Amino acid sequence: MLNVGASRCEHQRNILNTIKFESLGIGAALCRALADIGYQQPTPIQAQAIPDLLAGEDLLGIAQTGTGKTAAFSLPILEQLMADRIKAASRRPRVLILAPTRELAAQIRDEIGNFAQHTKLRYTCIFGGVGQNPQIKALARGVEILVATPGRLLDLAENGHVELDEISHLVLDEADRLLDMGFIRDVKKIIRLLPLERQSLLFSATMPREVAELADEILYHPVRVEVTPEQITVDKIEQGVLMVTSDRKQAALQQMLFDPGVTRAIVFTRTKHGANRVAKKLDKAGIAAEAIHGNKSQNARTRALDNFKNGDAWVLVATDIAARGIDIDGISHVINFELPHEPESYVHRIGRTARAGSSGVAWSLVDTSEIKRLKAVERLTKMELAKLEMEIAGGDGERITPSGQKIPRARQQSSMETRGDNGTKRRRRRRPRRRKAA
Repeated sequence: MLNVGASRCEHQRNILNTIKFESLGIGAALCRALADIGYQQPTPIQAQAIPDLLAGEDLLGIAQTGTGKTAAFSLPILEQLMADRIKAASRRPRVLILAPTRELAAQIRDEIGNFAQHTKLRYTCIFGGVGQNPQIKALARGVEILVATPGRLLDLAENGHVELDEISHLVLDEADRLLDMGFIRDVKKIIRLLPLERQSLLFSATMPREVAELADEILYHPVRVEVTPEQITVDKIEQGVLMVTSDRKQAALQQMLFDPGVTRAIVFTRTKHGANRVAKKLDKAGIAAEAIHGNKSQNARTRALDNFKNGDAWVLVATDIAARGIDIDGISHVINFELPHEPESYVHRIGRTARAGSSGVAWSLVDTSEIKRLKAVERLTKMELAKLEMEIAGGDGERITPSGQKIPRARQQSSMETRGDNGTKRRRRRRPRRRKAA
C-alpha cells in the first residue's frame, strides 16, 4: 500500500537536494565561506527563509535548535550589509541579535564569524558575567553586527556605551526562552530604543500566547516559516524510562553511566542546587563530571564546557540552560535525572544527542511523583517510552562497576589507578579528581 505521507516527504527531500545557496541569492563570498565549513545544501528553514529575508520581509520562524536557523537569518543579513556598503559608526551597530543565554550568544557570534570570514564585516558579542571593558572597547571601534543578551545590553545602553538608533535589522532568537527567563521587560525596553523602520525577525521553538503577542507587536506582516523536527529528532533517539525512587536515583545514574555505550553524556536536573549535588557525587564516585547552570560565573561555565568538549570531563550535569543553545557533537546519551516541568523542554533536552544525522540515547529516571510529567511527555511525543529494568546496586558516593558490582569505599581510589613502566601513576578515563598528598 502506498504511503502518501512518506512519498510526499521523499519528494520534498528530493527538491531540497537540488537547491543550492547560490540559487537562493547568496553571493560568492558567503558561498565560499559555506564551502569552507562544509555547508553543502540549505536546510528546509534556510531554503524557505532566505529568499524572503533578502526581499526585506519580516519573518516569524517556528524552529528549534539544530534546524540551521542561525544561518537562515545570518546569511541574508550579511548579504544585505555587504550590498549596502555602509560602515557602522562607533557605538552604533546596524544589526542587533538578542539571545537568552551567554552560551547561545557566543555560539551565534562564532557561526557569524565562520560565515563572514571572507568579508570585512565586523561583529561582537556582549553578555553578563564577565568584565565590561573589552565589550565597551569593541563597541567603540564600531561593529556592524551585535549579538547580545538583554541585561548586559541595557546596562551598556543606559551608560551611553552603545546607541541603538541605527539598527536596521533586529533578530530575537529563542523568544520563548527569553520570556521563560524573565527577559520580556528588558526586551520591550530595548525595542523602544530601536528605529521603527527596520527588518525584524523572531524565532521561537514554541508559540505560547506571550510570544504570539510579542510577535504581533514587533513584526509587520511577517512571512511565517515553520519547521517542526521534534518528531524526526525523537525518532532518531532510543528512549527509555526507569521507574526508581528519588533516594535511589543517584545510584541508578552512576550505574547507567558505566554502560559501555556511554561515551559522553549530559545529565539534566531541574534545579541549580541539584546539578551541583549530582556532579559532586559523581565526581566522588570516580566519574569525571562538570556542572553548569545560571549561578555559575561565565568563566566557570566556559571552563566546564571546555572540559566537557575536550574530554577532561565526560559527563555534564546541567539545568535547562543547556537544553537549548549548546551544540556539541558526539553526545551519546542524555539522562534526565528529573523530568522537566514542561514537556517541550524534554524534547529540547534529548535533542542534545542525535546531532548531525547520528543516533542517540535518552534515558529518564522517574519516581511516582513525576508520573504526570511522564504522561505529558508521551502525549507530546506521541509515543510510549520503553520501560527499562535494572538491578540497582550501591548508594550515593559508592562506585559501581558496569556489571552493577559495588566497590567498597576504601578501595575506590586505588582501584582506579595503575602504574606505568616508569612507576608513575596512570589514571584511567573514569577517575576521581586529583587529591593533594597528605
